[in-house]
Amino acid sequence: MRKLGCVVVIFLAGMAVAIWMYLEGPRREAEMAAAPVWEALTPEGAERARASVQLLSRSTGPVFTNIGGADLASYIFDELSKQLPPSSQNLEAAVIDDRLHVRALVKLSDFGGSGALGPLASMLGDREPVEFGGTLDLVRPGLAQYRVKVLRLRELSVPSRMIPRLLQRVARGSRPPGLADDGLPLEVPAFVADVRIGQGRVTLYKSTAR
Repeated sequence: MRKLGCVVVIFLAGMAVAIWMYLEGPRREAEMAAAPVWEALTPEGAERARASVQLLSRSTGPVFTNIGGADLASYIFDELSKQLPPSSQNLEAAVIDDRLHVRALVKLSDFGGSGALGPLASMLGDREPVEFGGTLDLVRPGLAQYRVKVLRLRELSVPSRMIPRLLQRVARGSRPPGLADDGLPLEVPAFVADVRIGQGRVTLYKSTAR
């Protein structure tokens, strides 16, 4: 009977492990699928994006093109770098849900120092990872805006009401009319009519106006 009891215990333990693996497996797969894929901004990515965008300029070309988040960020890097803090290094990008996220190592003095960051400043060093998350909207032909909805310094989220003020501190040059308070201006080809973000990519649509 003792041996039979041990066999039953072992059997039940094995069943418990099997059930746990059955229930845990999908959850882990979902977590892995949901994890964002961060990619470095590279010249090669910029070239791939440039080739995709140019397809829209052809009258017989496609009406839309899909571009990876890092490739698009690489393509618009010259414009984006004019708007991000000047000390930004190690830039990476990822598409997360319906937003394009860009992160970099930044000197917090670019934001105006402790006076601009308030209580957050005491918890941060001189250079910290900074993450921007936002949407891309077309303002008018030739001009889009990157609307920053999320701003994190290390793991600390900046209150949404502070984002426009911090963006103004790192802005260089005049802001084009029509820009939102949380928007960063980006020049785009005039034949781009719309920009949408989702499913790990950015989709650009061309204008059908003649």
